[in-house]
Amino acid sequence: MNPSTALLTDHYELTMVQAALASGHADRRCVFETFARRLPDGRRYGVVAGTGRALEALRDFRFGEDELAFLRERRVVDDRTLDWLAGYRFSGDIWGYAEGEVYFPGSPLMVVESTFAEGVVLETLILSVLNHDSAVASAASRMTAAAGRRPCIEMGSRRTHEDSAVAAARAAYLAGFASTSNLEAGRRHGIPTAGTAAHSYTLLHQDEREAFANQLASLGLRTTLLVDTYDVAAAVEVAVELAGPELGAVRLDSGDLVSQAHDVRAQLDALGATETRIVVTSDLEEHAIAALQAAPVDAYGVGTQVVTGSGHPAAGMVYKLVSRENPAGVMEGVAKASKDKSSVGGRKYALRRRDAEGEAQAELIGINTTPDDDGDDRPLLVPLVRGGEVVAATDVETARAHHVLARAELPQRALRLSHGEPAIPTTYLDDWS
Repeated sequence: MNPSTALLTDHYELTMVQAALASGHADRRCVFETFARRLPDGRRYGVVAGTGRALEALRDFRFGEDELAFLRERRVVDDRTLDWLAGYRFSGDIWGYAEGEVYFPGSPLMVVESTFAEGVVLETLILSVLNHDSAVASAASRMTAAAGRRPCIEMGSRRTHEDSAVAAARAAYLAGFASTSNLEAGRRHGIPTAGTAAHSYTLLHQDEREAFANQLASLGLRTTLLVDTYDVAAAVEVAVELAGPELGAVRLDSGDLVSQAHDVRAQLDALGATETRIVVTSDLEEHAIAALQAAPVDAYGVGTQVVTGSGHPAAGMVYKLVSRENPAGVMEGVAKASKDKSSVGGRKYALRRRDAEGEAQAELIGINTTPDDDGDDRPLLVPLVRGGEVVAATDVETARAHHVLARAELPQRALRLSHGEPAIPTTYLDDWS
């Protein structure tokens, strides 16, 4: 049995349940929605990631003896609420955008239909997973779009929390990264793993010749040699002298990567190592990758910037009550109206409006009703949980394949790295004509 995820939440989620139980409103039917009011500055689209992890966490959202003992000891909630939590099993329905889908401001990314008490306790868990993973995937998608056919390697484990590193590797792979350096991500999610060499290995030896010779003897000719510990040109010459034209790759990790890549490519070709690849690292992000497209680079190693969302470490998603059952038993829309944090009431339904060629034109959102499909549109909400049981795929390969298709239907302007508006507008049904 997996560890419980029930305490991966905020204190006030449970005290709200206590108050709702006391007032008699805990079982009132409600709809909660997860959405982002806006995209991070400069982004043209976002990427939904973490859905699979959130659904797996939902399966383990159980208050066992250890969790209940902690709550009782800290007096977080009263005995009545503890009894309710002891029997907690989510029994509602959840709809959402498929993992790997692209999204825009207002997109109803996850729709939770349940009683108030069952739904409200999931807020922190859902947001903590989706906000982190979607931020990483959104940055990673921009990077892989900029890289084109050249592979990107996720190698940011040392720049984030150890558990976040595994989640980040999954999110980056979902958005097109070819591999990760994180072995736990490889084991847990089946992601291909890869690695090069460290400066410390070179510094361990008397000189680069000894370091390279030992690395080649142990790991073979297809290994990647790190050539910028001292003098790049001298290191490349020694590397090819020792390995010959079958040397797998060299890595550049500092300096002017564009000019260095040109110089190293010319040197490798002159030495007969025409098939030796050039891998570049050094705090890359999407703009640096785009600049390197003109250079003879074969692969990019990306660390800090991808695992921290390239300047936007959280996706800015919120989880809001949008509909509740009134005293007459009828569902009615509710919305927050506070300044700068307003929401749109009513249960949402979403279509991606597309033209005859299949290119996305708008995010069309119906309130309490499904928008009409004009023949080229694509429904966006899919069932994730029915009657408390997970019914959607939770693996990363399914999400990765979906992202390829979703990004491909965006207009070309979506891939621009310059500041601008979202690639397509979000239009509510009442405004559509």
